[in-house]
Amino acid sequence: MTSVRTRRERSRRPIDEYLLSEHQLEEMYYYILLARRLNERMLALNRQGRAAFVIAGAGQEAAQVGAAMALQKGVDFVAPYYRDLGVNLVLGMTAREAMLNLLGKRDDPNSHGRQMPAHWGSVARRVVTQSSVVTTQFPHAVGIALAAKLCKDPIVVMASCGEGSTSRGDFHESLNFAAIHHLPVIFFVENNGYAISERTEKEMPLEHVADRARGYGMQSAVVDGMDGIAVYQTVRPAVDQARRGGGPFLIEAKCYRLWPHSSDDDDSRYRPKKELEEWSRKDPVKLFRERVESDGIFPREDLDEIERRVEEEVREAAQWALMQPDPEPEDALTFVYREA
Repeated sequence: MTSVRTRRERSRRPIDEYLLSEHQLEEMYYYILLARRLNERMLALNRQGRAAFVIAGAGQEAAQVGAAMALQKGVDFVAPYYRDLGVNLVLGMTAREAMLNLLGKRDDPNSHGRQMPAHWGSVARRVVTQSSVVTTQFPHAVGIALAAKLCKDPIVVMASCGEGSTSRGDFHESLNFAAIHHLPVIFFVENNGYAISERTEKEMPLEHVADRARGYGMQSAVVDGMDGIAVYQTVRPAVDQARRGGGPFLIEAKCYRLWPHSSDDDDSRYRPKKELEEWSRKDPVKLFRERVESDGIFPREDLDEIERRVEEEVREAAQWALMQPDPEPEDALTFVYREA
């Protein structure tokens, strides 16, 4: 994380109520806020005609950051889905790299401009690349976990998706296989209420995605995905258990997608305005700040300073990325065919 050192040194000793230290809480706010401000700038670039497509995680940042912070960076593997900007920021992606990815620039570390925006991937950070077909990352995650178990490598794999993806066969096959072989996988479902334009109740006959875990003899939990602290407190014990050989875990974070499905979507055609207004009052960025401020963890001036630093970081990253070179046309087939 970029230095956001504020007015006083942060303690690294966990606060009992939070199970997180002041230092970790500062990091959590920084990453949640950075993910939101990056998405806002990305959408602005799209509306200016500078970015072709944006698919954002507004409303899901706290769930993503809380879950990712429960992992061991550089040790555990992540098989994310397209909204998981917050996950990637926690694992080390910079604001500049996120902008390179959005703009399809030559030096985008995810795919060197060959993938669509938000198709994440990093060997160094153990982020598994993905396709446009949802949930295909789940069998990959299970395969990595099986290899780790066979090699007695104490890692955990977290695979995430939206609730619409849980209707695909890949989801059920992966849960079944992971449960049979007792694999160290955390299946993390960010339930944002809509599979593009279809509400959850039209997608499945259950109240909770997590209820499906019973069909596979797997432990599960439901958590408020608008609360990053609660997500961390739920995911961290599951990760520790999986690392000790306790098998897979299905966690459902109840979120809400505050923006349209993508920059090409008109959510006014299917989503009631009143519903959006009600959920907007539960904005995870606003809720996190209010909680740590009212509990006396951070003074308002410190949080304001983090906001100023994030705004400047995002502004600089966008300006820098726009000036970077595009891929060369002759490089289009690089890494596609074997080269002599």
